[in-house]
Amino acid sequence: MMGVGMYQNFLNATGAGVPAWMIGGHAHLGVLSILAIVLGFAIPAMKVTGTLEQVVTWTFILGQWGLPLVPWLAVGGGVAVLHPTAFLWGGLLMISMLIMTWQAATQPEAAVGGGGDVDPTPADD
Repeated sequence: MMGVGMYQNFLNATGAGVPAWMIGGHAHLGVLSILAIVLGFAIPAMKVTGTLEQVVTWTFILGQWGLPLVPWLAVGGGVAVLHPTAFLWGGLLMISMLIMTWQAATQPEAAVGGGGDVDPTPADD
């Protein structure tokens, strides 16, 4: 991601301008990478395990990499046949996020670290 951003800066600095397909792919991958980090914390925090954990993980991974590749390969690389696959990759991301939304909405507050009768312990600093 940093390399793509630096290349875009180079294109802008030299006056060439950045093609829209490059900006779109870079933005998708950047935002989805940040969301992947959040998901890495949310899955264990919400105690999502087993098959459901695998479904959330793999639908997100495939969508995370597939969606940004569509503008890069379909437009930038001239492989126009890949355009319809954006719906597949986006759909996979939606499945992953809908499952996690359902988990967040249906779990008791204590199951995700909130509530309960335990008082916090002060630090020793």
